[in-house]
Amino acid sequence: METNSASVPAAAEDLKAKAVNKRYEGLVMVRTKAIKGKGAWYWAHLEPILVPSSDSGEPKAVKLRCSLCDARFSASNPSRTASEHLKRGTCPNFASPSGAGAAGGSGGGGLLPHNHNQHSKAISFNNRKRSSSLAATPVISYQIAPLAIVDPSRFSLAGAGGDVIYSSSSTPPLLSGGREDLGALAMLEDSVKKLKSPKVSPGPALSKTQIDSALSLLSDWFYESSGTVSFSSVEHPKFRAFLQKVGLPPFSRRELAGARLDSRYEEARSDADARIRDALFFQVAADGWKNRSPPDGESVVSFTVNLPNGTPVFRRALVTNGRAPSKYAEEVLWDTISDVCGGAATSRCAGIVSDRFKSSALRNLENQNHWMINLSCQLQAFRSLIKNFARDLLLLRNVTANSSRIAAFFNNISPARSILHKYQAHELGRTCLLRCPAPPFVGDVSPLFAMFDDLLASARPLQLAVHDEAYNLLCHDVPDGRDLSQIILNNGFWSDLEAAHSLHKIIAAVIQEMEATRPLVGQCLPLWEEVKSKIKQWCVKYRVDESDADKVFDESFKKNYHPAWAAAFILDPLYLTKDTSGRYLPPYKRLTPEQEKDVDRLITRLASRDEAHIALNELMKWRSEGMDPLYAQAVQVRQLDPATGKMRIANPQSSRLVWETCLSEEYRSLARVAVRLIFLHATAGGFRCNFSLLQWVRRQWRSPAAMDRAQKVMFVAANSRLERRDFSNEEEKDAELFANGEDDAINETFMDGSSV
Repeated sequence: METNSASVPAAAEDLKAKAVNKRYEGLVMVRTKAIKGKGAWYWAHLEPILVPSSDSGEPKAVKLRCSLCDARFSASNPSRTASEHLKRGTCPNFASPSGAGAAGGSGGGGLLPHNHNQHSKAISFNNRKRSSSLAATPVISYQIAPLAIVDPSRFSLAGAGGDVIYSSSSTPPLLSGGREDLGALAMLEDSVKKLKSPKVSPGPALSKTQIDSALSLLSDWFYESSGTVSFSSVEHPKFRAFLQKVGLPPFSRRELAGARLDSRYEEARSDADARIRDALFFQVAADGWKNRSPPDGESVVSFTVNLPNGTPVFRRALVTNGRAPSKYAEEVLWDTISDVCGGAATSRCAGIVSDRFKSSALRNLENQNHWMINLSCQLQAFRSLIKNFARDLLLLRNVTANSSRIAAFFNNISPARSILHKYQAHELGRTCLLRCPAPPFVGDVSPLFAMFDDLLASARPLQLAVHDEAYNLLCHDVPDGRDLSQIILNNGFWSDLEAAHSLHKIIAAVIQEMEATRPLVGQCLPLWEEVKSKIKQWCVKYRVDESDADKVFDESFKKNYHPAWAAAFILDPLYLTKDTSGRYLPPYKRLTPEQEKDVDRLITRLASRDEAHIALNELMKWRSEGMDPLYAQAVQVRQLDPATGKMRIANPQSSRLVWETCLSEEYRSLARVAVRLIFLHATAGGFRCNFSLLQWVRRQWRSPAAMDRAQKVMFVAANSRLERRDFSNEEEKDAELFANGEDDAINETFMDGSSV
C-alpha cells in the first residue's frame, strides 16, 4: 500500500495549528476560572492571544499580553512571567492605581476607588488555592473590587437644598453592612447613571438576515441539547439579558417548540427524503432493542438509513415499553423498510443491521427476501464477548468471587472501612468505598470491571490495611478478615486481577475504535482475527490456558458470524493482496474451506436466478486474475487522520466506486452483487442519544402530541449531528473532561504548549 506523501506536510501543519488552538483554549479556560476567583491572581492582567503565520494565516504560536502595558511574552510559563514582569516592577503600570484599576476594575465601578493594598487583599481573597481560610466567603455577584469605602471624587449626591452629601474633602465612610453592602452600592451607582442618562445605549445593530440566521443556529443548538437544556431556558432572565446584549430579540419557549420547530423539521425531512431518493439502495440500522434499563422499563430504538456513499440519515425513534418480542420487532423493521421505500420496490433495501434479534426477526426477514443481508451489530457482539469471558473463563470467575468478598468486607465492616480509609487518605489523597455489584452477575458486566479498577487503585492501601494492628485485632471477632488478608497478601490474586483488567481493556479499546470508525461488513473477519491474536498474546503474558480462552472466543465468533463477512472480505478491493507476480488477488488463503463455500452460496443467492452461474464464473476469474495493480493501489491509499494521528483509508468510497466503474464491464453480474454488499455497515450505532435525551423522550411517549414534538426534535437533532459526522456522546465527553481534574487539564495544556 502507498501513502499519499503530498498530504503529509499539510497534515503536519494542521496538527500544529490544532495544538496551538488547543493550548490557547486551555489558557483561556484557566484565565476565565481565575477571573471568577478559582485560580491565580495574575490572570487578571495576562491575556492569551493567538499569533498567526504570515504565510498561511493559520495560528502558529500563543502569546501572553499584559493588559496594563500591552507587552507580549511567551506563554510557556505564565507564573514566571507574572513574577518577572508584575511582581519585580518591570511593568510600569502595575503598581499605580490607575493602571491596576484599568485591568482589574469594572467599567461601572465609579463608586469604588482602587487602592493597591486593598487590591492585594482582593487577590488573596479570590485565590482559594492560596488562602483556604477565606475560601468559604460568599462571592459577590457584581464584578467590583472588594473595598469597604466610597470614592467621593467620582460620585456625589446632592440633597434637596443643593448640599453635597459626600464631598471630595470629606472622609469616606465605612460601609456599615460590610462586604455584603458592595452589591447594593453598585446597584445604587447603576441607578444614578440611568437617571443621568435615561437613554440606554443600543446594542449592536444587526440586519434581519443576521438575526434570523443567529436565531436559527441558536434553535438548532436547543434541539440538539434537548433533555440537557430545557426549552424554558429561553425565558430565563439571564438568557434574555444575553440576547439583548448581543442585539437579538427575545423569543419564547412556545415559539421554539411550535412554529420554529415545525419549520426546521420540514426542512430537515425534505433534505433527508431527497438523499434517500437519490440512492439506488440502502441499509436500515436499528439500535436500542438491547435495553440496558430494567426489563419492564422503556427503551428508545432509533432507526437510521445507511446510504451507499457512507452517509447515515436518521429516520425515526420508537419507544418500547418492556422487552420487545421478536415478532413485534420483525413487523416494525418491515414497516420501516416499506416507509423508507415509499411505495417503491422493497428490494432497494440491501439489508438490516440490528443490536438484537439476529437468530429470529433478522433471519426470518432474510429468508423471506433473498436480496437482503441482515447482520448483528458487532459493537454488541464484543460487549457480549466480555460478558462471556466473565461468565465462562475460570480465571475471571475466581477473580470476581475474591474481589466481591474483599469489596463487601471493607465496605460493610465499619472498623475495616476506617482502617482502609486511613491508608487511602495517606496513599491516594482521598477516601472512597469500593464499588461492589450485587450478585448474580448477569447482563451488563461493566460494574464488575469497575470493581476491578477500584481494587487495583487501592492495592497499596489494602495491603497496608491488613498489616495494621487494629485489623489483626478485628480478625479475632470477624473470622472472614483473616481469610481475606491472605488473599490480599497473595501476589497471585493481584496478578489474576491485573489479567482480568487487561483483558477487559483489550476488548474495550476495540469497541471504542469501532464506535469512532463504524466498520463495514468486509472488516469483520480481520477485526475478529486481530482480537483473537491479542487474546493469544494475553494468554501467554498471564499464563492463562489458551484452550479455555479459545473456547469462549470461538463460541462468540460462531454465534455472530455471517457468510456476508467472508464474501465482502473477498470482494472488497481494500483487502486484495499482492502476490509474487505483482497481481492483486483476493485473500482466499485467510478463509477456511467452509467460509469459501459461504462466499459461493451467498453470491448465488444475491444474484438473480438468470445470472447466478455467470456471477460464479466471474468470481472464479476474480480469484485468479484479481484487479489492475494501479487501481488496487489507488483504493488502498492511506493518509494521516489529523483527529487521531492514525493512518486511515484516504477514500473509503473507492472500494464501491471501482466496482461501479472500471470493473463493471469485466465483471457485470458480480459487480451488481459487490456494490450492494461491501457498503453494508457492521454496527447499528449511528446517532447516539445521551442519557438525558433518552429520559426526556421517555417522558413524552404517553402523550401523542408531546411524542410528536419529541419525534420532530429528535429528527432535527439526529440529522444535524449525523450530517457533520458527529457520533460522540456529550456526557461521555464531559466525563472524560472532568475525570482528569482541573490541575491535570492545566498541566496538559502546558505540556502541549511546550511542543509548539
